[in-house]
Amino acid sequence: MKVTRFTHACVRVEHEGRRLVIDPGTWSEPSALDGADAVLVTHEHGDHADVLRLLGAGVRVYAPAGADLGRLPYTPVSAGDELSVAGFHVRACGGRHAQIYGGLPDCANLGYLIEHALYHPGDSLYVPQEPVETLLVPLQASWLKTAEVIDFVRAVRPRRAYGIHDAQVNERGLASVNGWLAQETGHGYRWLPPGGTP
Repeated sequence: MKVTRFTHACVRVEHEGRRLVIDPGTWSEPSALDGADAVLVTHEHGDHADVLRLLGAGVRVYAPAGADLGRLPYTPVSAGDELSVAGFHVRACGGRHAQIYGGLPDCANLGYLIEHALYHPGDSLYVPQEPVETLLVPLQASWLKTAEVIDFVRAVRPRRAYGIHDAQVNERGLASVNGWLAQETGHGYRWLPPGGTP
């Protein structure tokens, strides 16, 4: 599989002419959806799902059951579901968004394990039940601290890990977070710039 990272939490997975996009939000490039066969949305927040862009794209969208995506039609997915999306095997896991602060209402959040290899957790640090080869790691959020990220990577124990969810971090902050992860996790951690591939 070829994985291309876009800004913030968006990635595109390609194999044999099939294209699956995960979390094309308001901060990701519109080109992420070029030629997409399907889209997986981890949860309803705008930085993970640009509803207007998805409406215009006319591509099939899969999202957590009960997600509030306005008038965007989508196929509902629940934790534990295994399905074929654009020819990729997908297993949905987790279930809830990480707690933000002070008991603010959360929402459904699913992590997606693609082809038993690539794991995108959305806004959650849910550790899947099966081994993960490539882990996409949230780096910064109002619900997250670096120590939790390090513990998450160590708990998942992937062969390799790449940072995502970083659109609100300047270059100095990003260098610091990336340095900590590379030093402390020992799981082949690297940061890819938008447009980068492993």
